[in-house]
Amino acid sequence: MKFNDAQKEAVAHMDGPMMVLAGPGSGKTTVITGRTGNLIKQGISASSILVVTFTKAAAREMRERYLRLMNLHTSQVTFGTFHGVFYGILRHTYKLSGQNILSEDQKMKLLRELVDAFCQETEDENDLLENVSREISIVKDGRMDISYYYSKCLPEEAFRKIFTEYKSWMNNSRKLDFDDIMVWTYELFHKRPDILKLWQNKFQYILIDEFQDINPIQYDIIRMLAAPLNNLFIVGDDDQSIYRFRGAKPEIMLNFPKDYPDARQVNLDMNYRSTGEIVKKSQILIRENDKRFSKRLQTCREEGESIDIHIFEDDQSEVAYMIDDIREYLKSGKEYQDIAVLFRTNTASRKSVEQLMAYNMPFHIRDGLPNLYEHWIAKDIIAYLNIAGGSRKRSDFLRIANKPNRYLARKVFFDPEVSFESLYQEYEERQWMWERIEKLEHDLKVLKPMTPFGAMNYIRYGIGYEEYLKEYAQYRRIRVDELHEVLDELQDTTRGFDHVKDWYQHINLYTEQLKRQNQDKKNQPEGITISTLHSIKGLEYDNVYILDVNEGMIPYKKAILPEDLEEERRMFYVGMTRAKNKLHLFAVQKRREKKEEMSRFLLEIAPNLS
Repeated sequence: MKFNDAQKEAVAHMDGPMMVLAGPGSGKTTVITGRTGNLIKQGISASSILVVTFTKAAAREMRERYLRLMNLHTSQVTFGTFHGVFYGILRHTYKLSGQNILSEDQKMKLLRELVDAFCQETEDENDLLENVSREISIVKDGRMDISYYYSKCLPEEAFRKIFTEYKSWMNNSRKLDFDDIMVWTYELFHKRPDILKLWQNKFQYILIDEFQDINPIQYDIIRMLAAPLNNLFIVGDDDQSIYRFRGAKPEIMLNFPKDYPDARQVNLDMNYRSTGEIVKKSQILIRENDKRFSKRLQTCREEGESIDIHIFEDDQSEVAYMIDDIREYLKSGKEYQDIAVLFRTNTASRKSVEQLMAYNMPFHIRDGLPNLYEHWIAKDIIAYLNIAGGSRKRSDFLRIANKPNRYLARKVFFDPEVSFESLYQEYEERQWMWERIEKLEHDLKVLKPMTPFGAMNYIRYGIGYEEYLKEYAQYRRIRVDELHEVLDELQDTTRGFDHVKDWYQHINLYTEQLKRQNQDKKNQPEGITISTLHSIKGLEYDNVYILDVNEGMIPYKKAILPEDLEEERRMFYVGMTRAKNKLHLFAVQKRREKKEEMSRFLLEIAPNLS
C-alpha cells in the first residue's frame, strides 16, 4: 500500500497520543488500517489493539479492509462501536445478556406510555417521542442534574416527571438503554479502579475514527481507558462535526492538544476525491469559521469544471433545470447511482421526488422520506374537507372538533356517524355552544364548493386553524413557523387542482409510489441518491446537486447563535465535498410567491454573485 508523506508519518506512529486531522477524501480509513497493521509488524500483540468508531457498518468496513491489508481471514484486533465495546465490558463484569438491553421499540413503547400519562394530548406524537428520547440522552450523557435541565420540547415539569419515571422503570426492570451503557461503564471505572486496570492492560493501543463526533461521556471513558500509557490515536476532521443535536461536542477535538500537550499532530491535507475547483471553493467556505484548526487542503487532481451556481426564479424552475441537467448527464454514459441530490431537511425534497417519479427516474432516499400527506396537519385539513364533502365519520369530527377550540367534549361524539342534530341536542341548554356549532356548520358549507387551494386559505384564516397552531406550538415549545411551513408546503401541492377529488387522486398516487420506494431498499435498482446533508457524510458521488441554498434553509432558520451558524457552515462544507467532479449549488428568488434571499454561504464562495 502506498502512502503519502503525511500518511506515512501517521502510520509509523508508535507510542503516546497522536491527533490526525483528516480532511475529506484524504484517506483516513487507510491510515487507521495501515497503522493497525504496522503496530502488529512492530511486535505489538493484536489482542491489545482497540479500534473504535460510531456505526456497526463503519466498524465492519474497517475490519474488512484491515484483513485484506494483512491478507488474513481473522484477527484478534478488536473493531467495534463505542456501545458495542462498552457493552462487552459491562457484560464481562455484570454477567449481562441481551435480555438486559432495552430495544428501541421497547423504549418508544415505554416513552409513549409516559408521555400519555404526563402530557396533554399531542398531535405530533412520533416527533415528540424522538425529541424526548434525544433529550433523555443529552441529560444522561452530560451527567446533568435533571432539576437544572430545561427541556426544549415540553414544559419542565412534564419532562422531569417523564425522565424520573423512565429512570425508575429501567432500574426496577434491570434494563439498560444505549445511554446507560455509557453511564454504567463510566461509573464502573470510577468505582472499581481494579477493573479499570484490567481493561487498561487489555487495550494498550486505542485508535478512534470520526473523533469529531465524540460526546463528553465517551471521551471521559476513553481517557480513563487509555491511561496511563496514553497510546491514544485519534482521527477526525473538526470541519465535519455536524452532530451537536446528538450530543457531539466539536470542542473536545479542538481541546485535545490541551488535554494531551505531548500529542503529535499530523494533517492529512491531500484530497484524493474532488477536483481542484471543488476543493478550492470548499476551503474558501470553511475558513470563514473561527473555531477550527487552521489547515489547508490540496488536491492531486486537475482543476476540473467550475462549480455550477444557479439562481432560479422559483423552486419549480430549479427542479425543472435539475431534471434536464440529469438527463444530459446520463446521455454522456454516466449512471443514476453516480448522482446525489442533497437538501438541508427531508421534507424539502418533496418537489424533486415528485418530478423524479414523473420522469420515471430511479432513486432511493437515505433514511426514508416522510410523507407530507401523512403529517398530522395534513390529516386535519383532509378531515375538514371530508366533512365539508359530506363525511360524517366520528374519526373526522374528532380530528377537527377543537381546532380551533370550540369546547366540544369528546363524549358527545359517541356514534360512528355524527349528526349536527345530535350535537345541538347534547348542548340544548347552552346557547353559547349552539352558536359555536352553527359557526362550524356554516364554515363547512362555505368550504364545500371551493377549490383545494381556496379551501385551505379559508381553513387557515377564516376558520382559525392558524390560531390553534399558535397555541399548540406554545405548549410544545416549538416554533409556530415550523408548523406554518408544513401548511405552506401542503397548500403548495393544491395549486392547479379545481376539485378536491382530483387533489385526493394526486395524494393517493404519490403515497403509493413513495410506499414502493420505501418498502425494500435492498431490492431496488441502483438510482439517484436523495439525502439530507446530515445523512450523506462519509459518501461520495461523481455529480452532486445541493438545492435551496437560501437563507432560512442553508443556513437553517433555527441557527441563531454563532456556534449554530458555524455548524451550518460545516454541514454545507460536508455536502460540497461529497462531489468528485461536478457540483451544482442552486438557490431560488421566490418560493410560494414569497421573496427568498440567497445564502450567505454562496456569497462567501462567489462574492460577485448577483
